[in-house]
Amino acid sequence: MHYESERNFGCRVSEAWTYRGLKTVILENEVLRVVVLADKGADVYQLVHKPTDTDFMWRSPWGVRDPRRFLPTTGSAMVWLDMYEGGWQTIAPTGGPPGSYRGADIGLHCEASLMPWDVQIVDDSAGRAAARFWVRTYRTPFYIEKTLSLEAGSPALTVEEAVVNEAEEDAECVWGQHITLGAPFLGPSCRLDMAGAGVLILGEGTADGERRLAKGEKGRWPHVPGARGGSVDLRRFPDRSERLIDLAALHDLAEGWYAVTNTEMGVGFGFVFPKETFRFLWYWQVFGGGTGYPWYRRTYNVGLEPFTSLPGGAPMPGSEARTSLTLAPGERREATMRAVAFRSKAGVRAIGANGRVATAD
Repeated sequence: MHYESERNFGCRVSEAWTYRGLKTVILENEVLRVVVLADKGADVYQLVHKPTDTDFMWRSPWGVRDPRRFLPTTGSAMVWLDMYEGGWQTIAPTGGPPGSYRGADIGLHCEASLMPWDVQIVDDSAGRAAARFWVRTYRTPFYIEKTLSLEAGSPALTVEEAVVNEAEEDAECVWGQHITLGAPFLGPSCRLDMAGAGVLILGEGTADGERRLAKGEKGRWPHVPGARGGSVDLRRFPDRSERLIDLAALHDLAEGWYAVTNTEMGVGFGFVFPKETFRFLWYWQVFGGGTGYPWYRRTYNVGLEPFTSLPGGAPMPGSEARTSLTLAPGERREATMRAVAFRSKAGVRAIGANGRVATAD
C-alpha cells in the first residue's frame, strides 16, 4: 500500500522509484525536475530545466553503478571514482585525497557520498514539495542530513543541509558540495560569472603539458597566471580540443554565488551559498584532458564546488592552521543553499540568497 499523491500538476515528489537497482526520489514543479539517488549518497543525478529540456548535471562515461554490490577493501581514490556517476554529491566528513582519519582508512571524498541514505517525504502539496535525507557515517562519528525542496513555479531548488558530530570528543570535518556540470549544456559558448575572489592554483594529479594554469601560483579573479606565460581569463571555457585539466581553489570570496551561462542556448545554472560556511570554491576543470584512468581524455566537464576547506583540510599557503572544521561533541553546523536555472544570453551580475538572479541582459 502507498500513500503518496499521484498528482500530475504543480509540485510533485515521490520516493516510489528505482534506477539501476537504487532507490530514487523525484521532485519536480513546472520549471525543474530533480532526480536523487537515495541509495547512493543522496546524489542529485539530474537537475533539468524543463522549458528548455536542459540537464545541467554532467554524466561520467560509466554512469550509475550500485555501490551496495561490493565491499571496498581499501581507502584508494579508485573506489570513489569507480562509483562516480557525475552530478552533485554532498561530501562529508572528508573531502580530498585518501588518507587516515583517527586511525581509520578513508578514501577520496568519503564517506557519506558512497552510502545509502534514508529518506522521508516531508511536504507533498501542489505549492511545495520536499524530501528529507539523512545518514550516519560508520568510520567517522557524523550524522548528516539535508532537505531538498521546490516551490510552485520557482526555478530554484532549495537545499538545507547539516552535519553533526556525534562523538564525545572533537572531530574534524571537510564539508562541501561536489557539483559537476557537463555537455551538452557546457561548452565554449559558456561563461562563468562570480564576484571577486583570490585564486590558488593547485593542479594536483595533472600533467604539465595539459595545464592552462600555472601550478602553485596565485591570482585574483578573473585573471590568473597561465602555464605558458601570460594570464588566463577564468570566465572562459576552452574547447575540448585543447585537452586541458586543472584544479584551482577560490578563497576570500566577496559573495557566495556563481553562475554558468550558455550564451548560445540562452540558459544558465546558478548556485548561491553561505560564504561564511563554505569559504572556498574548488574549481575542477576537465576540458578533454586527463590521460589514463579514469578519464582517458574522454570527458568535458567542470566542478564548481563550495567547500568549508581546502582539499584534505590543508592549510592556506604560508600558514600552519588547517582549514578543516573542528566540531565539538554534539555540535551541529547548518547551511542553506539554492541551485537556480535562469534564461540569459549575456551572463549574470548577481544572485541573491533567495535565488533571485540579476542577469546582464
